[in-house]
Amino acid sequence: MDDAARPAQLPLQPAVSLTGRPWVRESAADPLLCPTMTQMDYNYTLHSSNPEVYRKRPFLLQVDKDSQMNLFAVLELRRDNYCRWSTLVCFRKVKLYSIFFGVTVMFLIMASYILTADKKGLLLTPSPYHFSNLGNNPGSFLFNLSSARDYANIKLVLKTITSKVEFTTRELPDLKDLKRNEPHMFSVIPPKFLPNVKNPCWYEEYSGNITADPYGANLYALYSKRLRTVFDFLRNAFREHLNHHVNKNYRIRCLPYFYIVGQPKCGTTDLYDRLRLHPDVRFTTFKEPHWWTRKRFGIIRLSEGFHDRYPVEDYLDLFDLAAFQIQDHLLGNSSRSQHKRNIIIGEASASTMWDNNAWVYFYDNATNGEPPFLTQDFVHAVQPDAKFIVMLRDPVERLYSDYLYFGIANKSAEDFHEKVSESLQLFEGCLLEFSMRSCVYNTTLNNAMPVRLQVGLYIVYILDWLTVFQRDQMLVLRLEDHASNRKYTMHKVFDFLSLGPLTEQKEAEITKSPASNTRRPADKNLGPMLPITREILKDFYSPFNEKLAKVLKNDSFLWENLANIM
Repeated sequence: MDDAARPAQLPLQPAVSLTGRPWVRESAADPLLCPTMTQMDYNYTLHSSNPEVYRKRPFLLQVDKDSQMNLFAVLELRRDNYCRWSTLVCFRKVKLYSIFFGVTVMFLIMASYILTADKKGLLLTPSPYHFSNLGNNPGSFLFNLSSARDYANIKLVLKTITSKVEFTTRELPDLKDLKRNEPHMFSVIPPKFLPNVKNPCWYEEYSGNITADPYGANLYALYSKRLRTVFDFLRNAFREHLNHHVNKNYRIRCLPYFYIVGQPKCGTTDLYDRLRLHPDVRFTTFKEPHWWTRKRFGIIRLSEGFHDRYPVEDYLDLFDLAAFQIQDHLLGNSSRSQHKRNIIIGEASASTMWDNNAWVYFYDNATNGEPPFLTQDFVHAVQPDAKFIVMLRDPVERLYSDYLYFGIANKSAEDFHEKVSESLQLFEGCLLEFSMRSCVYNTTLNNAMPVRLQVGLYIVYILDWLTVFQRDQMLVLRLEDHASNRKYTMHKVFDFLSLGPLTEQKEAEITKSPASNTRRPADKNLGPMLPITREILKDFYSPFNEKLAKVLKNDSFLWENLANIM
């Protein structure tokens, strides 16, 4: 399951005062500002061939004081040694102004809660990527859509959106541009893999001390307590799996053979749990690393901003357990492997297909609001033969399930309706200024919408994936079909991955086990969405579903026959 809660505005913004202006020092002799603020230069690249430098490098972006602030700036606080007050006087004044500042901030936050009735907090920083029609469009937020009498108004919003629906072919980036933006990743992953192994693997020279902890700096291990047992096992198995050749040590490295790329609340967890039972399939140490979409940018949770960036080595470490087994089979080590198998590795981050929210902070915006690079561009550059499984469901039901999943207070069908209405108006406001693709990938819009409308625009993402991968590299399934006939969908997956035959007992275990990650009882008690909300969403998603059915040559993706999947 997608582990990101309701996306919040990414907080790494310019340091600002309560008036919205960047903090600057008035004078070097200002008695109230003993510390001084200086702006740091940022002439550097975001990557390094050294993993340690890559991991620790700060984000510093230059901002011209005479121009509008575009993204975010990092200010360095330098304490001067020439404070003119005595230590006691300085301490008292700082304490006094700190109390005053704290009271002021508390007052503003309380005022924000009262005025907006929103518990998301008070944003004091400008959006890093805004469009003028958000809030400035005369047609936005002028009517309440909570009752049937306002249905005519929302129909006008839907009409505007429908008139702007277009499916254009994106411009593909050059490989040299991809390598320039991710040089470290391309320096680690080789262009070719071992020829006699089904899964993409290679041998990498290990120059470290074999007595040192090879996973000591892995950020997945450091941030996740639940992975400690797995990494303890890997530490014990690491040295015995080093391959010695001509006085050098080599370790086996692997990438996934296939990815379950989406979508959230569409049954990816159930598919993952069943595939794990196949004797030829291994997965990462946990379901969703989210490396391609989040961790490589330093995003752990969207609401927390940026952390240390996870280098590709940390991601590859997650496949070591399966890689050791592949090596055992490759070398015919009978003490660890009694049967020869073509083991393949899977990865199941449900954000991979759709989440490109980090692009605006890292890539140049020179493409009319559209991302110059998407996740699939980088995956294709290092794995052109990878396979992808996409699980979809009726986008109307998916959105309601998504809303119920996240731990927000006072959930109800009426509240869901209000959030849908607000999101539709925001989406319309974007389309009045930008293209469809720009709005789907617009970070500010995606963070502003109270429900994730964009995740259900499946065809936009699939078309963009098909610009770099072939159609036969993607298996697109429906949750409705999987729920009604698991044996059928699992056999389609087995055939797609070219997996070996199963015993009847093992097949029954895989196909008959209970469904995973179903709706919580408390959420079931809320009942279905309002009929008017369903009709609104059906009209919104209809043109996208029609295009999806046409591209996939399967009318079942129109979702005309309602199915209630819990």
